[in-house]
Amino acid sequence: MVFKGIGNFLGVNGAPQHTARGSPEGNSTEQSLLRNPVPGRWHDQKAEENSGYKRKLFNFLGNCIPGGLSFKEADERLKKVGPNVPVGNLYSPWWELFWNAFWHPFNIILFVLSALCFVAGDKANGSIMVVMVIVSVSLRFYQEFSSSKAALKLSELVKASIKVQRCAGRVVQTELQVQIDQKDVVPGDIIIFSSGDLFPGDVRLLSSQAVVVSQSSLTGESGIVEKTADIIEEPNTPLLELRNICFMGTSVVSGSGTGVVVSTREKTYISTILSALGRQNPPDAFEKGVKRVSYMLICFMLVIVPIIIIVDYLTTHGWERSILFGITVAVGLTPQMLPLIVNTNLAKGAFAMARDKCIVKRLVAIQNMGSMDVLCTDKTGTLTMDRVVMVHHLDSWGMSSDNILYFTFLNSYFQTGFKNPLDDAILAYVYTGGYKFEPTKWIRINELPFDFSRRRMSVILEEINHNHVHGNKQPLVQRIMVTKGAYEEVLKVCSFFQNNIHDDSLEPLSSEEYQRLFNMGDELSNDGLRVIGVAKRKLKPAATEISCNEIVEENMVFLGFLAFFDPPKESVKEALWRLAEKGVKVKVLTGDNLPVAIKVCKEVGIRTTNVITGPELALLEDKMFDEVVQKVTVLAKLTPVQKLQVVESLKMGNHIVGFLGDGINDSLALKGADVGISVDSGASVAKDSADIILLEKDLNVLVAGVERGRITHGNSMKYIKLAVTANFGTVVSLFVATACLPFDPLTPMQLLTQYLLYDISQLFIPWDKMDAEYVRIPHKWSAQDIASFMLWNGPASSIFDIATFFFICWYYDAATVARQEFFHAAWFVEGIVMHILVIHMIRTEKILFIQRNASWPVICVTAVICAIGIAFPYTVIGKTMAMESLPFSYFGFLVVIILGYIFIGQLVKMAYIYVYKRWL
Repeated sequence: MVFKGIGNFLGVNGAPQHTARGSPEGNSTEQSLLRNPVPGRWHDQKAEENSGYKRKLFNFLGNCIPGGLSFKEADERLKKVGPNVPVGNLYSPWWELFWNAFWHPFNIILFVLSALCFVAGDKANGSIMVVMVIVSVSLRFYQEFSSSKAALKLSELVKASIKVQRCAGRVVQTELQVQIDQKDVVPGDIIIFSSGDLFPGDVRLLSSQAVVVSQSSLTGESGIVEKTADIIEEPNTPLLELRNICFMGTSVVSGSGTGVVVSTREKTYISTILSALGRQNPPDAFEKGVKRVSYMLICFMLVIVPIIIIVDYLTTHGWERSILFGITVAVGLTPQMLPLIVNTNLAKGAFAMARDKCIVKRLVAIQNMGSMDVLCTDKTGTLTMDRVVMVHHLDSWGMSSDNILYFTFLNSYFQTGFKNPLDDAILAYVYTGGYKFEPTKWIRINELPFDFSRRRMSVILEEINHNHVHGNKQPLVQRIMVTKGAYEEVLKVCSFFQNNIHDDSLEPLSSEEYQRLFNMGDELSNDGLRVIGVAKRKLKPAATEISCNEIVEENMVFLGFLAFFDPPKESVKEALWRLAEKGVKVKVLTGDNLPVAIKVCKEVGIRTTNVITGPELALLEDKMFDEVVQKVTVLAKLTPVQKLQVVESLKMGNHIVGFLGDGINDSLALKGADVGISVDSGASVAKDSADIILLEKDLNVLVAGVERGRITHGNSMKYIKLAVTANFGTVVSLFVATACLPFDPLTPMQLLTQYLLYDISQLFIPWDKMDAEYVRIPHKWSAQDIASFMLWNGPASSIFDIATFFFICWYYDAATVARQEFFHAAWFVEGIVMHILVIHMIRTEKILFIQRNASWPVICVTAVICAIGIAFPYTVIGKTMAMESLPFSYFGFLVVIILGYIFIGQLVKMAYIYVYKRWL
């Protein structure tokens, strides 16, 4: 390892004395940096100007060992500073999870109501409310704590490996390059990076080869910045403008190099920002909707409860009793199980998706997965096998040429940047084809790595003359630059073409010849082949190295074409058909040229009637841009920023957009989509930007994820619509009964017991199954739909509650105070049975118990609760609560009520579906 220029890396005068590893001075300096690597707060403007930090960093680098840390010292530092996990990715401790489980509006309301009961002297009801809070908080805490541990285990399946340099050996130190997990990186580690890597900490560059970095995770800007090791910065340079420092969370767009890790964990620049500002994804439509429903129910409670208290006082003439009754009604209007059931549903969906080889990084993304109606996907590796094979190496006249293959092989062999499948195909073709090319005759001088704007890369090589050696140096006889890339981009930098391969005769690249070569490349592309161009240029031999800034791709000689084939996957047609059947439109967003994209899309069954390219999109005005994006199915030659613009345009068009990508150029679109989907084999920055990771790059895995997302979404909607419907129906029934009776329809303790049984009966909704018709199409959240559903279905159950009320009062003469225990028992049992019926009525759009049954867990728990409710008046607890045993004739009437509700409820359901074309 060359430790070049460290002494003056930030413009600080003087170089430090090298301190041996393990010396007191060295340990003191390093420990000081580990304890407080940043004087003040990095995100503070003044801290950016602080030269004291830079001097500490300078001393720390001076104390590093050029060969890297030993394994023993690395382990000691890891124990001292802890796993390298940024603040935003640290899992909450148990006490924080417990506080979050408690601090919810519904729990606070119940807690306040219980306090009011204790103040009023009703300790029994107050105790029941406290128990309900404890049960709700405990269940939610247990679920979130279990989910947190499960998420930690699942996250271990998606690992970011970092290549570091370590020293081994007690006497003779041997330098080794090893792959370790990002969480095991410690300050002082020397890392080796290339295109696509994420920096595991704040890093000072030691060497660099045309390093270009994206700092969008810090700045929010999509632009890129160049980084270099060989530069001396001024002491007052702002941190984010330091060109020799790379920060944790930023990604390498192109180039390669080495660097020493300065800070990890909470002491990195990004962690100091996250610790002050927090990093939370903006709430999606479902999260906003759940909050909106919660606060709607709270407002509804605040309005209706005072009315019920006043009406109850007018009939019972007791303020204390009326207030207690109103408090109990308020408890019933508080769906305290909402956060628990929604979170349980999401966690269950995450586990189910993990079995389907989908790792969920963000739980709420499951809802968006189910609501997704547009999927934007890359072409390579998703629609195709991602196993590129080379099939042609042609000269400028379309003839097979080993000379072209030779120079292309040298380019791929000597490049040190991110090797894509084309490089692997070139090397495999040469090695397996019996070619005896000798790369040892050349040495690499420098290179200009590939980037997404130029779409080409170049290497500069010098040939070694082995027959003439003086001293320790070998004279250099030839220097060339070999360029390969997209053939249209390579042709742009060429002024000549090789007319005859055997005699190296050159011809000027006239406009006619340019068009001929361009058409030749198009013809190959139209055949479904991936085509690149190859060019070279002779340079003057020089004794000094050439920097990246001095490399100029111009006046080159075009050698010819290489053609590759990436066949479509056999399973793609079936997966696309299944997605279309489920209402998900697929759009292909690719950086490849349009003819190749069209060829592949035709073979897999994607319509290619409306297509467009990135340069054409760039010419459109905003309104026309949105209109075109809605219509086209294939978008080719897109830049990373254009992919993001397409995703945002689709979202503005009222679509729930998913984006499937695995490359560096997909990271912006992955972050901007409603649900970003990557694969375990993707680039680190792509996996970091995604919400869901597929363990297999197969669209059929994604189809399974969509189905699971819709089941999760549907079960969440069941509970939400059940809560608003049941609450509305309960309020109407209680209001009528309170206004007509000289006593409370149910005592506070009876109401609380009824509510507790209601809550238990709903606990297993996340384990319910969904109708096939629901899973077939995507569904979006609609607050208006929730309100209309409540107004349609709430009164349906109230009608039979009120019918029961009048029947009890008329047939059993139970409208008097003397018969109130009988009324309480009859009303209690009817309320339990009716609530169970509402659950089964709402859970499906089909006829309950005939066309579609619930899952066995739901059937069992609702049957048990129903049995408990019916048996309650006959038990000791029922007698204690002042309930009277019911005659069997009452249950005959109850059967009539059940059948009547099933009939009327089904009519209301059919009418609602006819009007709104949906149920849940």
